[in-house]
Amino acid sequence: MSTQVALTGHQFLSLHLLETLVAVLPVRDENGAPKSIVYGGVERHMITSQARRRAERVYSRDRANAQAGPLAGHTMGVRTREWALTTARALETRHGWPKEQSLPAARAVLQAIGLKFGDPAKPTVANLTKVLLFAPADAGDRIADHLNIERATIGTWAEQYVAMSEAAADGKKPKGRRKSSPQDEEASTDVADTGAAKLPALPKTTRDAVLTALAPRDAIDIALYGRFLAEIADSPNVDGAIQSSHAFTVHEAEHTDDFYAAADDAKLTRKSNALDFLDAADDSGAGMTGYQSLISGTFYRHAVLDRRKLRQNLRAAGMSEQEAESAAVGAEAEFVSAFVNAFPQAKKNSTASTGTLPALVLAFDGARPFNYAAAFQKPIDEVADQGPAGELAVRRLLAHHDFVLRRRDDITAGRVLTFEPAVHTVLQELGVKDVESVEELTA
Repeated sequence: MSTQVALTGHQFLSLHLLETLVAVLPVRDENGAPKSIVYGGVERHMITSQARRRAERVYSRDRANAQAGPLAGHTMGVRTREWALTTARALETRHGWPKEQSLPAARAVLQAIGLKFGDPAKPTVANLTKVLLFAPADAGDRIADHLNIERATIGTWAEQYVAMSEAAADGKKPKGRRKSSPQDEEASTDVADTGAAKLPALPKTTRDAVLTALAPRDAIDIALYGRFLAEIADSPNVDGAIQSSHAFTVHEAEHTDDFYAAADDAKLTRKSNALDFLDAADDSGAGMTGYQSLISGTFYRHAVLDRRKLRQNLRAAGMSEQEAESAAVGAEAEFVSAFVNAFPQAKKNSTASTGTLPALVLAFDGARPFNYAAAFQKPIDEVADQGPAGELAVRRLLAHHDFVLRRRDDITAGRVLTFEPAVHTVLQELGVKDVESVEELTA
């Protein structure tokens, strides 16, 4: 199938955003500390692109599943290690399989196509794949539907596969093997060598059905963000259409170690009702104390949508040219909405970080991506530069874009959106007309 697509206008949509965060912790390292990066000779706070991309992907998926936004009604993906469990549940609820048969069969089928599972001796991971698999949300249902159609064949195959796998793991030969049927002999022509035993290969019709179910198909977020699956050689990987940068503060920044004391309600109740000071003293002190790190600052972040790649991915997934074009237009609008509105969920209850709105969003089209991180290589100094970092960053970012625009003929002037009155005043001073909605940021 040809995936060449015609695209009128510029191939890339570049998005640039400034946002000010106060006392938050949207991403942490393995020690629970904020992430940082040294840039321009000073330390900056950093929010990784992975944290932002997941927030954006989940935001769009939830909206589409709720029949909201431009992708309402479109299929979306799920990234999980639980596809064996998902398939088993579908076998039980949709087709009435008993659990003692559904889960071993689902696990065996996925293992036979190349996925590796956790240690069988550890119940918490035994039925989880070792890697996260990003696939359409209905993949488990589709696999279950096929397994139910082939129940007689797959049931027998799964019993044999599980028995031989366990025997191979124990270094023993399986006991009580029944006489092979013609179907078994056909299925066994292609085998996986475990080094201790040759396991029966999955029947080709089932293998094809499982690979089709796990293929990207029409899942829009897989076309946008891509996926990589090395475990299954004949399952297509997808090079995503979105590029995302790490966000960093436009100024030097240090985190704050905030000491907290958590009250014990039962102790405080006893203390308030104590009859003498000795009883009250017994219940003095906090229930728990500790430290949490918090960060503040004005961040710059950037993302790019490759419009041609998006359409190629959608066409490769089986959409017609007209379907791919319609889906791509909706996906672009949803991507911009997610870039502006989505926020990582970490510490959201204790910091209210998800309520943050951007100080400025700059969107423009070009024949190539444009990253403006260099505009902030020299850190903003609020004292020396005499002004708040947010407003100073807006001036610097727009000046940088205007400078590049005068020297390139492959980008557009772009569109600007702000949610801050002070920044709106700056834009009026600079003679920059801003749009009033996220929807107007797309071309």
